Amino acid sequence: MKIQIITLFPDMFAGVLGSSMLWKAQDKGIVEYQTVDLRQFGLGQRRTVDDTPYGGGDGMLLRVDTLVAAIEYAKEQDPTAKVLLPTPRGRQYKQSDAKRLAADKTGLILICPRYEGYDERVTQWVDEQFCLGPYVLTGGELPAMTIIDSVVRLLPGVLGGAESAEIESFQQDDQSVEFPQYTRPDEFRGLVVPEVLKGGNHAAIAQWRAENVT
Repeated sequence: MKIQIITLFPDMFAGVLGSSMLWKAQDKGIVEYQTVDLRQFGLGQRRTVDDTPYGGGDGMLLRVDTLVAAIEYAKEQDPTAKVLLPTPRGRQYKQSDAKRLAADKTGLILICPRYEGYDERVTQWVDEQFCLGPYVLTGGELPAMTIIDSVVRLLPGVLGGAESAEIESFQQDDQSVEFPQYTRPDEFRGLVVPEVLKGGNHAAIAQWRAENVT
């Protein structure tokens, strides 16, 4: 899978994509990352990418012409890639979306909005719009990182165990959270591991885990 990120701040992704499972996936050839610097598609000597909104108001908007130029560049690298836009106007991003995007194995192009937002016309070049939650961030870089992490970890060969990605929270898009888990030491400052987990009775352990999903 090829993942391209259109952003004004490509350096923000170096640490995230170059660490842990995201780095492992790239090192094993499962995924390829590429940042696309939006500033390279800016206009004039100053590489301008934004302008004031029609109708007035505070802040600046990313221009549709610069955004589309960056999208078309990314599409040239991967014509079948899906274009994703993190935005408060999108539908809530869920685990089922991550599973679907990972199963498709189609390349992804993620747009990272900035400033007050973007010219709405750019959505004509976008396949899906997602909102990660009812809060405001300074840009789309962190949502893009979240989407990338949630998808890449589900690609075959990234996680260790065959069931690692299935026995987790939110697998059916409901609000169920995975059962509590414990490891050594058995006792720490008066806090002990439940006896049933140490007994070796797999049926009893399965029942305990089912009863402790929240």
